[in-house]
Amino acid sequence: MIRSSPSDTLAPEPPEESGSQVVKAQLRLREMILAGELSGGLRIAELSLVERLGVSRTPIRAALMRLEQEGLLEALPNGGYAVRTFSERDVADAIELRGTIEGMAVRLAAERGAAPVVLAEARACLQQIDSLLQGAALNDEAFSRYVVLNEKFHSLLGELSGSVFIGRELERVASLPFASPSGFVVVQANSPQARDRFVVAQDQHLQVLDAIEHREGTRAEAIMREHSRLAQRNLREAVRNPSHAQMPGVRLIRRRSRNE
Repeated sequence: MIRSSPSDTLAPEPPEESGSQVVKAQLRLREMILAGELSGGLRIAELSLVERLGVSRTPIRAALMRLEQEGLLEALPNGGYAVRTFSERDVADAIELRGTIEGMAVRLAAERGAAPVVLAEARACLQQIDSLLQGAALNDEAFSRYVVLNEKFHSLLGELSGSVFIGRELERVASLPFASPSGFVVVQANSPQARDRFVVAQDQHLQVLDAIEHREGTRAEAIMREHSRLAQRNLREAVRNPSHAQMPGVRLIRRRSRNE
């Protein structure tokens, strides 16, 4: 006879409370994985998470399912989940995919004509980034603000395309492990040339908006594809530089071998 654990015999939680517990567990588990607290390849023990996170098994299981959908966990043949590891090529492909979809989004925005209100919002976002880059260097507060504004600008690209489908695909690909617009931007922050690199990225942002406004679809797409190469460079630096070993998630990436 299989005995129920104490957490399984608790009274059901109200739907609202249960939902918040799932989100809490999901956020904390993601943080633990990216921080290396749960090692790559490690099988997840549900009971230990119940004790560690202070929530019941039901929200833990729901959180694990969501993290599998995000790509951070993989389902095991005999049940349960393990922390995924990624090849450098996997991550590079995800970044390339984001650049391709963003390129398509801005090309369509230029060819079809973007909504003026969305263009104005994107322009205002870039003006705020310009203000941050006025100083000789970015402090921690300015860097955090840059990350927020950078992600906002990239999220507006789907709206600029006028396509609900493309907007949804951009959200999906940006949620892939390490493929978000700011996935490796912390590498730039730790570089002596940090501000210079942000200036280059910002110029590409401005140029792509200019191309959209002048209805130059091919130019807009080419700029956005080139823009994704900045993330590719940051990926290579993150994997090869030992000083970046503590960066969230880097320990899950296997360095590309000479045969790949």
